[in-house]
Amino acid sequence: MAEQPTRIIRRGDIPREDWDRAPWNRWSFQHLREILPSAEVWRGDGPVAELKRRPQNLGDIRFSSARGDISVAGFLDHSHTDGFIVLHRGEVVFERYMNGMTERSLHLSQSVAKSFCGALVGIAAAAGAVDPQKPVTHYLPELKATAYDGALVQHILDMGSGVAYSEEYTDPYSDVGRTDVASGWKQKPKGDTRDWPRSMWQQVLTLKKREAEHGSRFNYRSIETDVLAFMLERVSGLRLPELLSREIWQKMGMEEGAYYTIDPEGYALADGGLNACLRDYARFGQMVAQDGFYNDRQVVPEAWIRETRRGNPDLFGADYRATMPRGAYRNQFWIEDFEKPVLECHGVFGQWIHSDPEHDLVIAKLSSWPDFLDDAQFLEARAAAHAIKRALIHG
Repeated sequence: MAEQPTRIIRRGDIPREDWDRAPWNRWSFQHLREILPSAEVWRGDGPVAELKRRPQNLGDIRFSSARGDISVAGFLDHSHTDGFIVLHRGEVVFERYMNGMTERSLHLSQSVAKSFCGALVGIAAAAGAVDPQKPVTHYLPELKATAYDGALVQHILDMGSGVAYSEEYTDPYSDVGRTDVASGWKQKPKGDTRDWPRSMWQQVLTLKKREAEHGSRFNYRSIETDVLAFMLERVSGLRLPELLSREIWQKMGMEEGAYYTIDPEGYALADGGLNACLRDYARFGQMVAQDGFYNDRQVVPEAWIRETRRGNPDLFGADYRATMPRGAYRNQFWIEDFEKPVLECHGVFGQWIHSDPEHDLVIAKLSSWPDFLDDAQFLEARAAAHAIKRALIHG
C-alpha cells in the first residue's frame, strides 16, 4: 500500500483557546506566528557565527532514571522532543530534529525567554542605563500605585519581590491566566462579565497586593520579567524586539531571525513569547558558558554572568527543592547547584538550556510536553545531561 501523505495542519485546525495544549502544541509551538500577532527580532545582515561540527554517537549513552535503564535516544523518543542539541567546546557533537522540526524552525521558548531579558538588563546596567540597586519606581514611577512600590530592580531580577501573583497554569482565573488574556494568547472565559486587562501594562498596574517583604524569598512569577522589559523599553526608547536584535541577536551572529508574540498594544511578551531556532538557543547557552563572550566580542558583561551564578539558596523554598535540591535563582536564570557554575533556562512544556562552563558543555532541548510541568521528565532530562557530560569527559 502506498504511503499516505502527511496531513498539512493549518491555523484553522487549531482551537483558539487550546493552541498550547496537547495534542495541538505538537504543531503550534513551531508555527505560533500563524496563530498570534508577532514582532520580528532581526538577525541583521552580518555573517552567521559558525558552529563547527564534531559528530558523536551520543544516542547510545545509557543512564538510570525513574523508568529504569534507558538510552539518550530512547529518552528523546518518549519525551515529546522537537529538537535536541549538544555543544562541547563550542562544537556541535549531537543534533536531532523530531516532530517535523528542522534547523530553520522557530520554536516557542516559553520561560526560557526570561533569561534573554535578564541578559539585556545586564547589558543596560553595564552601560549605566539601569542600576539594579535602585527602586523599580525610579524607572517606572507609575508603579508607586502598585505593590511594586519599594521593590528594587534586583528584587525583580531574582523574582524576590513580595508582590502577590498566582502562577497556577491550569486555572484560567489565576493571575497567570489573566496574563494569557492580557498578552493576547487567550480570550477571557466565556460568560465572564468582569473587567480583564487588555494589555500586559494594564495587568501590571492592577497588582496591588503584597504578600511578603521585598527580598525575603524567591517566588516564581512570570510577570516579574515583563516589569523588567517595560523598564528596559523606558530607558532605551526601543521596543523589546528591537533591543534584543541590537544587543544580542546581531552581535552574536545568530543563524536565523526570531520573533516575539505581541499583545494588543504591541508589547512583546518578555516572560515567554520568544521564538527562535534550536541552534540559536544553543549559541545563547554557549555565550553564557563563556562568561558573556561570543563571536569575538563581549556580548553580555562578564561580571554580570559571574554574579548571576551567585544565587542565594536560602531564599529557595521547599516547592522548588523537589526538583532542584541545591538550586537557586538569580538574574532570571536558574542555578542547578549553588556551589557549581551551571546556569539553566527553563520553560514549561519542556523547554531547556543547560550551560556548564566548567565542562564547556551546552545542551538545548525544545519539547511539546502534554503538560505544563512534569517533574519526572525534568529529572530525566537532567540525568541525561549528566550522562552525556560523563561520556564526553571520559570518552
